[in-house]
Amino acid sequence: MKTYAEMTAELDKLAAHNERLVGGLRSARAQIVELKSDLERVGDPPNTYATFLRRAEGTTLDVLHNGRKLRVATAASLDLEALDPGTELRLNEALAAVEAVPAGDSGNVVPVVEALADSRLLVAVAPDDTRVLRRAGGLTQETLHPGDHVLVDLKAQLVMERIDRAEITDLVLEQVPDVSFDEIGGLGDQIEAIRDAVELPFLQQDLYRTYGLRPPQGVLLYGPPGCGKTMIAKAVAHELVLRSAEVRGVSVAEALENSAFLNVKGPELLNKYVGETERSIRLVFERAREKAAADHPVVIFFDEMEALFRTRGTGMSSDVETTIVPQLLAEIDGVEGLDNVIVIGASNREDMIDPAILRPGRLDVKIRVRRPHARAAREILGLYLDPSVPVREDRERLLDLAVREIYAEGPESAFVRLDYSDGVQETLHFRDFVSGATLRNITDRAKKLAVKEQLSSGAVGLTSQHLVSAITAEFIENEDMPSAAHPEDWARISGTRGAAGRRVEAVIPLQGRSRAEEEAAR
Repeated sequence: MKTYAEMTAELDKLAAHNERLVGGLRSARAQIVELKSDLERVGDPPNTYATFLRRAEGTTLDVLHNGRKLRVATAASLDLEALDPGTELRLNEALAAVEAVPAGDSGNVVPVVEALADSRLLVAVAPDDTRVLRRAGGLTQETLHPGDHVLVDLKAQLVMERIDRAEITDLVLEQVPDVSFDEIGGLGDQIEAIRDAVELPFLQQDLYRTYGLRPPQGVLLYGPPGCGKTMIAKAVAHELVLRSAEVRGVSVAEALENSAFLNVKGPELLNKYVGETERSIRLVFERAREKAAADHPVVIFFDEMEALFRTRGTGMSSDVETTIVPQLLAEIDGVEGLDNVIVIGASNREDMIDPAILRPGRLDVKIRVRRPHARAAREILGLYLDPSVPVREDRERLLDLAVREIYAEGPESAFVRLDYSDGVQETLHFRDFVSGATLRNITDRAKKLAVKEQLSSGAVGLTSQHLVSAITAEFIENEDMPSAAHPEDWARISGTRGAAGRRVEAVIPLQGRSRAEEEAAR
């Protein structure tokens, strides 16, 4: 017979075993519940998605589902007021809309051909396929221009979003530059000429019509590099906006917002793909026409024009120019009826531009921007060494000293010798190659020297020694530049033309040569 202690121990073992059984049953039950839930999920009918088109009667919606238009019911939890055309909806097994989900971010990217008056858009899906599409909700208030690229859902016939294409954004800067004629020194005659050619016809349109005068369609600024052609073009755009604001009686801020300066970067416009460069030119002029049609001044500025529009059929051009030049001619002729568009070209090699572009009725005003003479250089230096710059000596004397040093004539300043085809030789000095950019470099160098001296010794202000050192450093840095250039090309780019019938046979750097001779003598 078992003792009480033995019976108690056996009872405890049975109780522990029972607890393990209960735990096993609970675990099994949880697994069964989970398996049942999985089975129910797997057995659920699939959901599908549709694109919201418009509200219909009551709480029903018109949607596009698998290429078909459907009118569907909606769940009570769906916020109908928050739905915009293009919103993606989840439909249950009964094809009722139950949830709005984020729209897809992929599709076809196409260019806008025209924005229609009723907010619909004409887009070019393919070269021979143009379609009218409606805007999705996010685009209803956005201004779209011809040439803008948009993401479209062709099944839903909706334009979903605007796509910024770097290829056009990088080519064109629409913001009007903040450059005035007061910031340009030494080019008074050229500024007066371009103001007569551009501002006068724009501001006095009625008077021009009275006298039967035709405003020029374009202006060519040509001359050696670094002499202010780009600054003049930017100042023209800026001044046009200011004068436009005065004439129309609007604020300058409003005029700036509505005007445009289309700065077309010549070399970057070239595209290896057939037709792409022509298309880019067409888009630039479409943007200009749109702005001008609203009676706002537009300046289209082609920098380095010879890179794009070289003379056709002379061996200087490639096959590309045979289609690019006609495209530009067609676009310039196309703005003839718009009084608010002016085309300005800038070039270091005007002789390479196709003559058809330069004939009357196109770029018919030609302004040569020459290198600054001594008086003009002093005016330019005065802009960079204005009273805001601290000096230790008389400012006027510093300007006189700088001009004397830059425009000195002697063996020390001899730059190159030109050998012409007729045997004549000509020595050119540094003064013959000074540009506005050169003068700015000199003043910047002098200012940096003054800053370094102030940091080391505490002496405040620019001195004559700083200027002389800056001039010497600038000349030394440029002394070897003509050595590797083709003589005739270098002479034209530098602005050295010589007499008619002469051809530059050789360009010999004198500064580098004299230094080499001195070293050899040692």
